[in-house]
Amino acid sequence: MKNIGLILFDIDGVIRSVENSYRLSLKKTVCKFSGWEPSYMDIDNAKNEGIWNNDWDLSLEFIKRFKKKGNLNLDIPTREEIVKCFEEFYFGGDPNKDSKYWSGFIKNEELLVDKKFFDLLKSNGIIWGFVSGAEYASAKFVLEKRLGLKSPPLISMGDAPDKPDPKGFINLSEKLLGVKLGASNIPIGYVGDTIADINTVMNAKKEIPSQKFVSIGIAPPHLHLKSRLNERNSYEKSLKDAGADLILNSINDLNLLILPYFKKI
Repeated sequence: MKNIGLILFDIDGVIRSVENSYRLSLKKTVCKFSGWEPSYMDIDNAKNEGIWNNDWDLSLEFIKRFKKKGNLNLDIPTREEIVKCFEEFYFGGDPNKDSKYWSGFIKNEELLVDKKFFDLLKSNGIIWGFVSGAEYASAKFVLEKRLGLKSPPLISMGDAPDKPDPKGFINLSEKLLGVKLGASNIPIGYVGDTIADINTVMNAKKEIPSQKFVSIGIAPPHLHLKSRLNERNSYEKSLKDAGADLILNSINDLNLLILPYFKKI
């Protein structure tokens, strides 16, 4: 089948739930250094500022804000100390060693898709890949070991500037299409769950206005509980206000929605 589009995916909150892994590691890291544990709503609100794509940096920012708000005599840890603590919670072992030796919160992650999801995209003429702020070991673990994808196209932490800088998104798109981006190319979508993800596409549109880009937003899994419908509606409105072209109710709706959308633009 002729390729009709390219879709790149964020991983955290889109491909896997990280409420009880990355976000829990963030909460516990902040608590260890400050004695205060931010709520999941605190994290959502901070993510909606559109600049905190890196959870290490957000952990440090929370500690600084907590100190300033309470005018506390609190020692601010170095970023290196934050990273070491966070990794102990998240991996529970050396991320460079085999995952069988890990005992951290990464073991809690629920998958939101399966391999068939990507097989269907391919059969529908959609090329796919991943642009994530997750560490390479973590991204490779979920994509290859858990989902069973073979050498998936991936930009992970350190491969490009952090989102919302669009460089990694643009570079992987050009690599997969084999050409410079522009008016003659098939549409390119990006699926993400934060305003930083939406802003990444908006920035790509500014950089290459002739290319057809589609920003696809989805609320993170913890907001899909019936009891949190109001929070989810508010969160999705923030994604729309930031420029999302489409909002998914479920990641599994993508195959049904994206084909007609790509064909009409």
